[in-house]
Amino acid sequence: MASKLSRRDRIKKGIRKNIAGSTERPRLTVFRSNKGIYAQIIDDVAGKTLVSASTLADKLVTNVNKSEQSKLVGKLIAEKAVAAGITTVVFDRNGYLYHGRVKSLAEGAREGGLNF
Repeated sequence: MASKLSRRDRIKKGIRKNIAGSTERPRLTVFRSNKGIYAQIIDDVAGKTLVSASTLADKLVTNVNKSEQSKLVGKLIAEKAVAAGITTVVFDRNGYLYHGRVKSLAEGAREGGLNF
């Protein structure tokens, strides 16, 4: 298991060398666990989390599969971001492959009104 985590950390460091969130274009980062998926919009210059959403904290519909829950989290974070005045972000997949639940979250965020 340590090799999977170290591989993801290597990928994560490579991604983070090239992207960073600013005040004009904050970073949308994703964390995926076995039970849920979490998304945050972060301003790296100020070091603050502007908006966050997750499957566990927001009590989303639980009778759908994890991919659909991820899409709902993406739409939810997009709604919160638009309400906070954020329309464009930089997507940070956090070392995960752009596939499955991470892709569903990104599609949901795009449908909700975020541009990246």
